Amino acid sequence: MRVVDLGAGTGILTGALAQLGADVVAVEPDQAMLAELRRQLPGVRAVEGSAEAIPLPDQSVDAVLCGQAMHWFDMDRALPEIARVLTPGGVFAGLWNVDDDRVGWVAGLAAISMSGATLSRWRATPEADTEQGALRAGSSWFAPVEEREFGNGQLRSADSLVAAIATHSRMLVADDPERARTLATIRDFLHRQPETSAGEFTLPLVTVALRAVRRPYPPRSA
Repeated sequence: MRVVDLGAGTGILTGALAQLGADVVAVEPDQAMLAELRRQLPGVRAVEGSAEAIPLPDQSVDAVLCGQAMHWFDMDRALPEIARVLTPGGVFAGLWNVDDDRVGWVAGLAAISMSGATLSRWRATPEADTEQGALRAGSSWFAPVEEREFGNGQLRSADSLVAAIATHSRMLVADDPERARTLATIRDFLHRQPETSAGEFTLPLVTVALRAVRRPYPPRSA
């Protein structure tokens, strides 16, 4: 199975695909992330490129996957480019991890951290002007989208979860005093919850997958 990890970042999804036995090509525009990916996964082919300009031949891969990077794409340009490198019948799939705020303490944490990446917000977000909406809206290149939700979790401690939240974009753009106050509030919240106060715990997540199959023939206007 020939697979592209598009917007591969430092290679988290790339490594998982390689472990499954896929022949993976990682495509990433950022040089620093690409260097880290190559350091961690020296046996995987990793190339500079973007969703709008994938440096691969026509109909050369069976699947294109994107793990939480599709918000960077210009979907009007990306969809035909992704279709170009896919074989007819090949699959384009996007994956997103969202916090499962059906769980009480997760909802409380999301409110404090101002996280937009929750299951309830995912389900309530209007289709317009989102990458998910663009994919669901359909394309002459792809068959109608299939969607599934898969429950999973990540093993965390209070400290490791706070450290992870500190890397989120909304924290990185905050000024130092605001970031410090918010992270301290989050740490205090976690230490007060029975589910998260003693050692390691599982952070409940849901992985949402959108999957579209490349049509056998391109549209007449292509």
